[in-house]
Amino acid sequence: MPRSGGSERTSSLHVDPWLLLALAALVGFGLLVLNSAARNDPAVLGAQALRLVIGFVVMLVVAQLSPRLFRRWMPALYLVAVGLLAVVMLVGATAKGSQRWLDLPGLPRFQPSELVKLAVPLAAAWYLHDRPLPPNLRDVAVVLLMAGVPAGLIAMQPDLGTALLVCAGGFGVLLLAGLRWRHLAYAGGAGLAAAPLLWFFVMRDYQKQRVLTLFDPGRDPQGAGWNILQSKTAIGSGGFRGKGLFEGTQSQLGFLPESRTDFIIAVIGEELGLIGVTVAMALYVVVIARGLYIATQARDTFARLAAGGLTLVFFAYVFVNIAMVSGLLPVVGVPLPLVSYGGTAAVTVLVSFGIVLSAYERGR
Repeated sequence: MPRSGGSERTSSLHVDPWLLLALAALVGFGLLVLNSAARNDPAVLGAQALRLVIGFVVMLVVAQLSPRLFRRWMPALYLVAVGLLAVVMLVGATAKGSQRWLDLPGLPRFQPSELVKLAVPLAAAWYLHDRPLPPNLRDVAVVLLMAGVPAGLIAMQPDLGTALLVCAGGFGVLLLAGLRWRHLAYAGGAGLAAAPLLWFFVMRDYQKQRVLTLFDPGRDPQGAGWNILQSKTAIGSGGFRGKGLFEGTQSQLGFLPESRTDFIIAVIGEELGLIGVTVAMALYVVVIARGLYIATQARDTFARLAAGGLTLVFFAYVFVNIAMVSGLLPVVGVPLPLVSYGGTAAVTVLVSFGIVLSAYERGR
């Protein structure tokens, strides 16, 4: 059956209409909630809207590039990303006790760790694309090392949440490459063996406190447990329909911390209720499902692993944030993608979907 003119145009532009529509709906929904979380501050809403427009434009431009181009330049991108992390350790700007940002002349402040979220899954796909799959133990170790080096540098900033997402990027590509169950068991055993070293020699006191608070938020309700207790209260008080936009008590009266960023899903739960949370989850499911579908249609191993790996990083982003706010994971400072306030993170997510779209209609 011949395609319609609109379908042919979207194919030639390497734009999946379902993915683009879901991303646009998610961004629109996020701006609506952010406007309430920011208490109708036009400066906040305008700044975020501008960043998202820039992100969409860059995404559409990136979608026109061939996956071969990304494969060719991937080693250089990975080295630049890791190098910028090293520069952050030396001269990075510090905010809220973390040294994560770079202030370069002529450029806005940005976090190199966001670039690493792209570089690691793409570098893993580049390494595996011309090797026999499923990967052998040596190739698994190389990919884990490629993810572990930048993750370690990010954890030293400290930013444990982003470090976990970087590891998830490498691990997701391994899963898509057909990681054997015994290798998965080896990796799990190595992770358990390294846990005591992580606890005693890597994690800082406030990070340990967050882990302990996960099991008993009431042990320090005015301190470490405050965030999770307030987020649970906000979500629970919303009920089925919610209290309505701008009507939340926890968010509007300042009880809910970081309501614009890490805990914005609690604002959705309080003001829009279960209905609002369900809408957000449905949009995320569509985005993730379409990203994985595009990956299955890719023409070669690199494009397939890259598109699938970036989509799984997005899934990990969503899962960690919601589990954190719900009290299922420790608070690690991961925003909700395309909904939370933040420029670098939003643009990076949209660029990653530009790379996913570059594989669209380039399948067999």
